[in-house]
Amino acid sequence: MYQSFETTTSPENGPVRLEALRAALQTEALDGFLIPRADAHQGEYVAPRDSRLEWLTGFTGSAGWCVALKDRAAVFVDGRYRVQVKAQVADVFEKVDWPETGLAKWIGAALDKGRIGFDPWLLTVEQHRAMQAKLDAVSLVPTRNLVDAIWDDQPAPPQGAVFAQPEELSGEAHGDKIARLAQDLGPADAVVITLPDSIAWLLNIRGSDIPRNPVPHGFAILHADARVGLFMDPAKLSALGDHLGARVTLAPPEAFLPALGELKGSVQIDPESCPMAVACALSAATLVEAPDPCLLPKARKNDIELAGARAAHLRDAVAMARFLAWLDHAAPGGLTEIAVVEKLEEERRATNALRDISFETIAGSGPHGAIVHYRVTKDTDRKLQPGELFLVDSGGQYVDGTTDITRTVAIGDPGDIGAEEKRAFTLVLKGMIAVSMLRFPKGLAGRDIDPFARAALWAHGLDYGHGTGHGVGAYLSVHEGPARIARTGTVALEPGMILSNEPGFYREGAYGIRIENLVAVEEAPALPDQTVKAMLRFETLTLAPIDRRLILRDLMTKPERDWLDAYHETVRAKVGPLLDEETRDWLSRACRAI
Repeated sequence: MYQSFETTTSPENGPVRLEALRAALQTEALDGFLIPRADAHQGEYVAPRDSRLEWLTGFTGSAGWCVALKDRAAVFVDGRYRVQVKAQVADVFEKVDWPETGLAKWIGAALDKGRIGFDPWLLTVEQHRAMQAKLDAVSLVPTRNLVDAIWDDQPAPPQGAVFAQPEELSGEAHGDKIARLAQDLGPADAVVITLPDSIAWLLNIRGSDIPRNPVPHGFAILHADARVGLFMDPAKLSALGDHLGARVTLAPPEAFLPALGELKGSVQIDPESCPMAVACALSAATLVEAPDPCLLPKARKNDIELAGARAAHLRDAVAMARFLAWLDHAAPGGLTEIAVVEKLEEERRATNALRDISFETIAGSGPHGAIVHYRVTKDTDRKLQPGELFLVDSGGQYVDGTTDITRTVAIGDPGDIGAEEKRAFTLVLKGMIAVSMLRFPKGLAGRDIDPFARAALWAHGLDYGHGTGHGVGAYLSVHEGPARIARTGTVALEPGMILSNEPGFYREGAYGIRIENLVAVEEAPALPDQTVKAMLRFETLTLAPIDRRLILRDLMTKPERDWLDAYHETVRAKVGPLLDEETRDWLSRACRAI
């Protein structure tokens, strides 16, 4: 199994570890310390060695902060984790809704003046600038990492092997990518790249330093003359052979800071992802701030990458059909959440193409479905009860693509599911279909699309606390920037971008609903009377039935029903021929017209 079910943290550890951290504050003459969920590479995902927020507080979510002062401490989490944090974090930590309440606001209210320590590798230039600007009499002070100082059994740095992503899957030679990006540096003589997935995309390599994400840890400097300095442990690169070529010069990670100190002229950094330690090391250079040059090209998948994504989703669809048929035939009350996760991974493994799961499977039955990023453990495992909703959010890493799909299904007799749940399910589905059907002018961003997913819920006074969609990589991170469908999504959507479309609704302590397909942005054919110069639309990549038994048909419009029927016919036509007869019969029933 890729996924394990061990409980990795305990709230009971928090108070003891917080006291140890406060003793370290005393030693350093500090009034507090910042603990982000981040590593030196500033990607979203971190290795076990860098799970400092989890180790200190018990919180296992993918985003958050802790501020530890001498007499107060708080954990800051967004809307995805406000149920989860209550169960994982001891009461010695206040639970703060973030970003509604920012760290600086909380610190300013708790501390009249003082010195707050931070690890300069774990705070970006923009984070430091924005936070310090809001702190009048409180100074942010770079220091050693005080969590590392008290973490006696901290894991070693990851040493996953690096391997090549061939051009027949990447669609472009890495030498051509380097040359193309070097030409676009503008006034800069070089650019520093710290994000693992940016380096992996640029050099057509993949790795295994981050669980579930095929990326290696390292740093890179791209020069305007199309040279790249790669700073990565040589022991990880033995399988690459001569893949990198003459454009790329290798050096160990410890040579990175000295190399930065030698750079002169204009050096570009991305303030959103560049650690303060990097910016401070560029003492002889003139800093130019601009986005990581890999972000947009990486997000705009080429034709080869899109073909790979379609192949990966079709392969994944076979696994999902077999899994959903099995789940539908199982005796109500006879399965646990862990058993379901194991079966789903078994079906993906049966494709003989699975390289890893793309994240820890979320399999929440009944009230667990309301925990947006619920991870089942042996301690929380519960049986799937008749008359409940079951939410399963999962994905696979295949060498040609990354998948991510959520389905919410009825357990047992669908007639036993309450009217409230069916209404909420239908409203969520209406939002997902609204995005799927949308044609929109080129130049709009995710924040312009997000309201379409929420309008049906809003009309009934309902909403959800997470974004509607995130970018997805091409056999890379399942969460990929810079585009997203959310209130915070300011990057214009462009053809080739792959995003999730996943509205939801959650009733704490009762149930959760989320329906998710991945979509690719594409050019929309012009209409006869079209006056907008250029329009875009979404191609749906995910191919799996939606539980039509939970739909209140009268709440849906005819265009919505037509879309759903056409989608299900596509699923039946593409996936059915790849299934055994029994599963194919189940799929035909699941895809009947509404």
